[in-house]
Amino acid sequence: MQAEIIQQLLDINYQFYQTFGGAFAATRRRVQPGILQVLEKIGLDGGWLDLGCGSGALANLWIEQGRTGCYHGLDFSVVLLEAHFYVAGVEKPPTLEVEFFEGDLLAQDWVTTLPRDQYDGVLCFAAMHHIPGYQTRLKLVKAARSLLPLGGLFIHSNWQFQKSTRLLARVQDWSQVGLNPEQLEEGDTLLDWRYALPGQQEQIGYRYVHRFSDQEFEKLAQEGGFQINEVFHSDGVGGQLGYYQIWQAI
Repeated sequence: MQAEIIQQLLDINYQFYQTFGGAFAATRRRVQPGILQVLEKIGLDGGWLDLGCGSGALANLWIEQGRTGCYHGLDFSVVLLEAHFYVAGVEKPPTLEVEFFEGDLLAQDWVTTLPRDQYDGVLCFAAMHHIPGYQTRLKLVKAARSLLPLGGLFIHSNWQFQKSTRLLARVQDWSQVGLNPEQLEEGDTLLDWRYALPGQQEQIGYRYVHRFSDQEFEKLAQEGGFQINEVFHSDGVGGQLGYYQIWQAI
């Protein structure tokens, strides 16, 4: 994918989160059932990095569950990061370090802003599907691998919007944002998002989302230095909207 197309897709999402970040965060306070399943699998202790941490709902749960070690969250959206401060009302265990970092997963230096040799695993829930271009996604996977020891875990979830009639109705033609499908990769999709406060006119935003195939996941894992240990579906009506994968560093 050409660099200018990647930038156009990024700009779509940057604009969305800067415009609707506060409203979007308000709809994402609940931790998804699939994430709860992941937390049961990883135990209560360890060092974890949450890429695309959003408004801090997972950090709040980390504290509520009395986890020890460290939880670090990273997100590019200042609006979302500002929304995480509601976790301050929860008493943090002295054995748990919680810290947030502002960083862009597409920037070359985001890895260098984080501590080394501290993480047992990297989490990336509902974020990787917003990264355009296979090679760009592979760079993210390799960056996550560089933060992990042998055997460390990379756990991620991605939208399966094609399994929802409601979400399929949100699919828009790329001409809405001045792009041609021939410029994009298979699975690249434009979705709209609608929001209105009571008494206000509805506002419409656009988001770029990539629909993964199993073949692409297998290729990313192999080329990124991981093996796929476990996959499962969860979330949404019918428990099919989130596709979770647990990869192990090799």
